[in-house]
Amino acid sequence: MLTFETQVRVRYGETDQMGYVYYGNYAEYYEVARVEMLRSLGTSYKEMEARRVMMPVLDLTCKYIKPATYDELLTIKVSIRSKPSLRIKFDYELFNESMELINTGATTLVFIDMDKNKPCPPPQDFLNRLAPHFEEGK
Repeated sequence: MLTFETQVRVRYGETDQMGYVYYGNYAEYYEVARVEMLRSLGTSYKEMEARRVMMPVLDLTCKYIKPATYDELLTIKVSIRSKPSLRIKFDYELFNESMELINTGATTLVFIDMDKNKPCPPPQDFLNRLAPHFEEGK
């Protein structure tokens, strides 16, 4: 399993009239965590797309536990619990500044060959970077 943490500060424009983070913004927070996790592995969406592989979101789930508010520093924990195949699933936990769990979610993305517009295996170098996190005993 691979787990990664990053932080985002809630901007004013991300809140609604009640002062809470607008529900649609959580998907963007998930994306920030995914992108930063990939970057921590030494790769990026941009690099994959240059290799003609894209990763559209197939499924998103989101559970709201407590609201996030303007100017809070949120910690986003993202995990990949199983080796990817044609699909890759990311699980998320968001914590407020008191480290209270305020949101959970998951996204499933699919690897797509951009030339054929069909699902494809993940790039081998990406699998190689993930391999140490899925070795027996870890």
